[in-house]
Amino acid sequence: MRYLIAASAVLALAACNVNKDENGVSVQYDQNTAENAVADVSNTAGNIAGHISNDVSETADKVDARTDGDGDAPANAAENK
Repeated sequence: MRYLIAASAVLALAACNVNKDENGVSVQYDQNTAENAVADVSNTAGNIAGHISNDVSETADKVDARTDGDGDAPANAAENK
């Protein structure tokens, strides 16, 4: 939960435009920038999930290749070393 709160704060800060002039500092929130940042984070999370899914699938295939399919006994133990 803390990470979610921290991520929201970082995304909100990323969407702010800060301008400093002679009279002070102004901060403007740019909704387009915020939406783009959220889309980028979402795409990255989707890509990471896809990679994890592929790794799990490849590992499962390797386990199946080393067993008789149900995970109990080695199949072709001499060939799968």
